[in-house]
Amino acid sequence: MKRFFLFVATLAAALAVGCSTADKVVYLADFMTEDSARDAVPAVRAALEECARIDADRLVLPGGELRLRPEMATEKYQFISNNNESLKRIAFDLVGVEGLEIDGNGTALIFTGFISPFNVENCANITIKNLSIDFTRTFHSEGIVRGKGKDYLDMEFPADYNIDFPNGVLRFRDSEWTTYQYSSMLEFDSKLREPAFRAYDYWLWNYGVPAEKLPNGLVRIHHKDLTATIGNVMVFGARARYNPAFTLYKVDGFTLQDVTIYHTGGMGVIGQLSHDILLERVKVTPPEGRMISATADATHFVNCGGYLQMIDCLFENQKDDATNIHGLYMSIDKILAPDKVLLGWHNSGQFGVDFIEEGATVEIVDNKTMMTIDTRTVKSIKRLNKLYNEVTFTEPLPEGTAEKNVVATDDYYPEVLMKGCRMRGNRARGILLGSRGSMRIEDNYFHIAGAAILLEGDGNYWYEQSGTRDLLIKGNVFENGNFGSRTWGSACISVGSGIPEREQSRYHQNVRIEGNTFRVFDPRIVNFYCVDGVSFTNDNVIELTQPAEYKYLDNEYRYFVFDHCDNVTVDHPLAEARWEK
Repeated sequence: MKRFFLFVATLAAALAVGCSTADKVVYLADFMTEDSARDAVPAVRAALEECARIDADRLVLPGGELRLRPEMATEKYQFISNNNESLKRIAFDLVGVEGLEIDGNGTALIFTGFISPFNVENCANITIKNLSIDFTRTFHSEGIVRGKGKDYLDMEFPADYNIDFPNGVLRFRDSEWTTYQYSSMLEFDSKLREPAFRAYDYWLWNYGVPAEKLPNGLVRIHHKDLTATIGNVMVFGARARYNPAFTLYKVDGFTLQDVTIYHTGGMGVIGQLSHDILLERVKVTPPEGRMISATADATHFVNCGGYLQMIDCLFENQKDDATNIHGLYMSIDKILAPDKVLLGWHNSGQFGVDFIEEGATVEIVDNKTMMTIDTRTVKSIKRLNKLYNEVTFTEPLPEGTAEKNVVATDDYYPEVLMKGCRMRGNRARGILLGSRGSMRIEDNYFHIAGAAILLEGDGNYWYEQSGTRDLLIKGNVFENGNFGSRTWGSACISVGSGIPEREQSRYHQNVRIEGNTFRVFDPRIVNFYCVDGVSFTNDNVIELTQPAEYKYLDNEYRYFVFDHCDNVTVDHPLAEARWEK
C-alpha cells in the first residue's frame, strides 16, 4: 500500500511539473498600471523580463489599443543593413530568446516618435502574430496639390501638421515639436492610389524646400521644374530609415503571421544573417486617409539562409520595393599581403554590418564583370571600425585579384518561395531577387510602377551580391507595370545589375518563365543581359491593353530583349515580333 501511495504522489508531481512546463504563459495585462494608458513600454519591458525569468512559451497582449513611447524604451546603437545606423529606442527588444510566441490577440500597437517596434537578435524559433503597427505621426509627410505655377505648387496639409518656415524652408513637426525631416518629393495619383504616371523623385539634397504660407492658408513650395496634377498627393519622403518595424539579426527560425504594418519609419521587415523565415498573411498597407505605408521597402533580406517564405501577403504603397533579397559585397581597398586584404564598405547603408566570420567561405569577384574569380576560406578577421576589416585567408589570393574587386560570403543562400502575394501602388520596383538558392515566384499579382521582377546585384555602387542560379516565375499576373519613372525598370521582368564589362559576364543563370499572364500597355515583357539559360514558354499569355490612365511613351517595341545572353529559348508567337502603335 505504501508503494501505491508513493507511486500516486510521484505521478501527481510529474503531472504538475508537466502542466507548469506547458503553461508558461505571460500576460502583458498583469504588468500594466494606470500609466500604461499613456505608455505601455515599461509594462512591455517587465513582461519580457518575466518571460526570460521563467523561460516562457507565450506572451499574450491585452487586445484593444496599446500606446508606446520612446522615453522608457531599451536603447542601443544599431547597424542595420540598408537602413540608417543610429542610437535607437526599441519597444520589444528580444535578445537571446528561444521558443517564444508573442500573440498580439488583435492588439493595435500605436507608437509615438522615433521608436522601433520590434528587434529580434540572436534568437531562435520566435513567432509574432495577430497584431497591427501604426504611428501617431508618420515619418514622411503628405499634402494635396491645390494650385500650381512655374516652379511652384500650392499645398494643403492636414490640420494636425505643425508647420513652420525657419530660414524660409518648410519644416514639419509633431504636436510634441519633434522634427520630421524629408529629402525628396514624389507625386501620387489620388484616385488610383499609386505613383503618378511618369512621376519622378525630386531630390532635395539640402533636406528642405523653400516655402511660405499664403494668406488663404495654403503653403507654396518652390523647386526647379516642379509640377504636379491638381488634386494629387505630394509625398515628402523621410530623410532617413531609422525605425524598421521588425529587425531580425542572427535569428534561426522566425514566423510573422497575421500582422498588419500600417506605417513604420524604415522597412517593414529587415532580416540579416538569419535563417528559416516565414511571413504569412502579413500586410504592409496604409490606413484609410493616408497614401504611404512603410517609408522604405516592405521587406528586405540580407545574407540570410535556410528557407525564406512569403505566403498570401499584401505589400502596397510602401515608399520602395516589396522585397529585396541579396548578399553583401565589401571592396578590396588594399592588398596588404599575398593572403591578406583590407576590406571596406562603400555603401553607407551597409556600414558596421559584420557578415564575414572566421572559417567562412568567400568568393572573390571581378567588379567589372561581376564573375567569380575563385573562393577562399577566412583564417582571421580584424574589425578596425565600421568601415574597414582586415581579413587573412588560409591560402594566397587567386591570380588576377586586384584592388576594387569585391568579396562576399559563399556558404549559404535562402531557398525562396513567394506565393499568393499582392503587390501594388508602391514606388519603384516589385521584387529584387539575388539569392543563389532555388527561388519560386508563384501565383502572385503585380501592379508596379517599375519592373515587377528585377535581377539585381553590383560591386560598384550598391554593393549587393546577387547572381541567380535557379529561378522559376510561374502563374503570376503582371498588370500594367512600368508606368512610373523610367529609371525604375525596362520591362516587366528585367535585369538591372551593374556590370561595366558585359561581354564575358553571365552573372545570372537558369531563369524559367512559365504560365504567367501579362496584361500590359507597355510591350516590354523581358529585358535581360548577362544571363545564361532562359526559358519563356508558350503557356505565358500576353494581352495588350489600352487603359486611359497610361500611354506608352518609350521607343523600344520589342517584347523580348536579350543582350550578351546564352541558351535562350522563347517559345512564343511574339518571340521575334515588334509592337506597333
